[in-house]
Amino acid sequence: MDEKKSEELSIEQTRAMLTYDGCGSFQQRVSQLQDLQTCMKWHRVENENSDIWNIFCKLLSQQTIILAINSSYVDPLEQFDTQVKKIEECFRNVFSMPDLETLKNRQKSSDGTDDIEQLYQTILTTFEDTLLILISKDLYKLQLLREMIIWMNKDTKYLQERVMNIISRVLKYSSRKIKGCTSIDAPCIGQLAAELAILCNYQEIQIVIQASLALYYLLSIVKYQNEELCGLLMMELKMSENSPNSILFDNDFTPCTFQRNNAVIAKYVGEYLPPHLLNDFVFALLKKLCHPPSKTAYQAATLLKLVLEDYGSKVTRAAKIVDYIHKKLNIESPHILKRALLRIVALLTRSFPQKVVFQLLDYMFPVDKSVLQMWQAVSSETDPSPLVLKTILIVLKGKPGEVEGSQSPPKRFSLDDTNMMPVTAAQALCTLLPVPEYKKAAAQFFPELLISLILQLHYNSEMKLKKIDDQCFAQRALRLLLKSSGLQQVDCALQKKDCWHQFSNLIFHHYGVYIIAKTLSEHKFPQFPETLHYLYKLSLEGPRRTEDSVTTVIFLIELLNNFFKDPFPEEFLALFRTWVNDPNPTVSKLSLQKIATMSSVINKVSNVRDLILCVLNSFPSKDKTVTIQAMNTLRRLLSEMDKVTYSTLCVQIAFSYFPLMDHAMPSIRAMAIRHFGELLKEMNQYTWMLKPIVLKVLVPLILFLEDAEINVVKACKYTLNISAPYFKWSSLPILQDEFYNFEVVVLSICNSLFNNYGNFISEIICTALGFLKSSRAYLRKGAIILVGYLAKLGTHLLFKDEIDIMLKAMEKMLSDEDPSIKRMADFTYMLFKEVSNEVTDNSLKQIFRRLCHLHHFKDITLLYNYKGREHSDSCYELDEYKIQHIEGNISVENANF
Repeated sequence: MDEKKSEELSIEQTRAMLTYDGCGSFQQRVSQLQDLQTCMKWHRVENENSDIWNIFCKLLSQQTIILAINSSYVDPLEQFDTQVKKIEECFRNVFSMPDLETLKNRQKSSDGTDDIEQLYQTILTTFEDTLLILISKDLYKLQLLREMIIWMNKDTKYLQERVMNIISRVLKYSSRKIKGCTSIDAPCIGQLAAELAILCNYQEIQIVIQASLALYYLLSIVKYQNEELCGLLMMELKMSENSPNSILFDNDFTPCTFQRNNAVIAKYVGEYLPPHLLNDFVFALLKKLCHPPSKTAYQAATLLKLVLEDYGSKVTRAAKIVDYIHKKLNIESPHILKRALLRIVALLTRSFPQKVVFQLLDYMFPVDKSVLQMWQAVSSETDPSPLVLKTILIVLKGKPGEVEGSQSPPKRFSLDDTNMMPVTAAQALCTLLPVPEYKKAAAQFFPELLISLILQLHYNSEMKLKKIDDQCFAQRALRLLLKSSGLQQVDCALQKKDCWHQFSNLIFHHYGVYIIAKTLSEHKFPQFPETLHYLYKLSLEGPRRTEDSVTTVIFLIELLNNFFKDPFPEEFLALFRTWVNDPNPTVSKLSLQKIATMSSVINKVSNVRDLILCVLNSFPSKDKTVTIQAMNTLRRLLSEMDKVTYSTLCVQIAFSYFPLMDHAMPSIRAMAIRHFGELLKEMNQYTWMLKPIVLKVLVPLILFLEDAEINVVKACKYTLNISAPYFKWSSLPILQDEFYNFEVVVLSICNSLFNNYGNFISEIICTALGFLKSSRAYLRKGAIILVGYLAKLGTHLLFKDEIDIMLKAMEKMLSDEDPSIKRMADFTYMLFKEVSNEVTDNSLKQIFRRLCHLHHFKDITLLYNYKGREHSDSCYELDEYKIQHIEGNISVENANF
């Protein structure tokens, strides 16, 4: 009774689950199970083949669970994982059954033979129906078919032919199920296609036939997915209704074409599968290639080769494939497998050279043997050689250790946790450049490769990278570039000049760049036009780094020196004018030095004014050496310049010297003062133009007579004597003496000023007051003395408001930290008070006096008894005759009023 109840329960469950789907195609199954007599016959079978009956009962039980889960609200991923596990249990039970002939032989009763056969077929069809129910609702679950093939391949005891028959039938049903679907979600198609493609070359013909059918139906699904639902498609759908055994699409291929024909399989798979599915197809084959059995690996290698040769451009995950191959190459593998993997790298390079190159350059430095083997594989593909070199150049222009465009840490880490891709790029060139086709491609990029590798030499020296075989990769690549470009003699000459040793020391790197440029020029290298054009283009674009600029300037200057005569073409002069004010002081100095060499042809330069102005603009540079070089360059140019052109610029040049006379560096002060004197001497015919600036410069010329640096003092004396004609005095005799009194010099100059330039008194006093703010004590003292004498001698020319300004400025000096300055300021302040009281209110009268240079003579003695900063007391023990002589000049001057 218990067995009977169990039997009835199983029948009712099966009936319920088969009718649950509501699909008319399964009603035949229901009618079979409705016959209780049939079930009782199966029950009698249990006596001889109880294991088959148990399999059937378990299958019904598992089917109930699987279909129940399928209609639940469980998370789809969890739902699918559970169903996979249950389907696997069913698979192992169903397809581990003995074959039908064995079961028949085990049946004692002849009446039970038909029953066991019917039970056997029912088990298989029940399993098939379960798959059909699942897939009919969700094509995503075609993944189950791939899992079945994997399970089948793991154990050959399963009924492989029957498994493949069910898979082909399910796919056939699925190809019809998609009618009317606007979208298909079946991401496993690529992987399933790979499994079926391998089975199309199986040793057993029945499995090959079923696998070909399955692949045929699978590609039909893909084809439908790719095509738009247009009128033509609808027409094909209607035609298919009259022939139930036909597929929905044109018979451009048939199932038999796939049987043991890898070329056809590769053709249609590559043509029909979209890129994302073809990626899966290739990756699945790649995994089969790397795992036994060898027959499967061979078929996978063949298919991969065929697909990548013709449809490699659709395989977009090239970088991931290369990375997978790299991992497999690092594992001890048979030689034939490594050769197959490297061939895949070569084929991927043909379609995606950039992706492959970037992936190979991304491996840690120093790279392992596998990466070098992969570079060899890349070199075997000659067609993409220009793109390969172009991609390497992109990386080679970078700086090791520099991560651009992102604040996030680099993907891979190497020496000092920095990006070493440029070093790896140089190493890759060592592998590629000896290849004949890459030699030809390198000719297209000779200038870029040349400059980039020279820069890499510098960066390698900075990072102190370890050398291999006494040569860094950048050096080896550079020498290979020269040899492959037909410049073997240049390479030999550089060896003789010990050029490479210069790059080993960072200090001599610039000299090494000069040697390379010089040697190339000496040998009249044929790549000169392209190199010059590239350097010019690079200069216009503006290099990204300081060292790039320096190398570009050195190289360009040397090429121009050897192939052009001064002056350079205007295009290159424009570059030098730009470089003069470059933020990099080395670039600025190199440009100024080159401009200085053009002094002999300065009058032939078309835009000489622009050239001079750019040099003047570099005077205020923060780098002292740039300022010195700029002044030397300007002096050389002015010494050869046409006087007419010179005269149009002399005023602007003179004003540019003025700020430098108060420079913090004594040598710059001395140069500015002396060069100003040279300008006055050369422009002595244009005194009327220079008079305003000479009066402005007079103040620093006087004050810096007290400078601690003897060169500054000598420059002041030199320029003051040259300035004498501007003030209508002869050279000051007192300045010709080795020892002189600063206060006496001030008194003498002030006297001459009021004789000739009384109308400029305000400008001179204003300039002198500016030095009261100086950080140097001797300048503050000198300025106090100067304004004191100007006020004392020019009382009749000063306005009331001017005196007030002078009082305010001097009042601030009363709190100076230097006691001697405080005493001098206090004396001068009282002097200004007296002058203020003497000033009349008749401003018209004072204006008239200024315009007519009228001067009231005053017999005054020295006011401050100031002793100079750098001289001993004996320096001021002037004899009474000299002082009386100066004072006499003041009192006996004749006035014209």
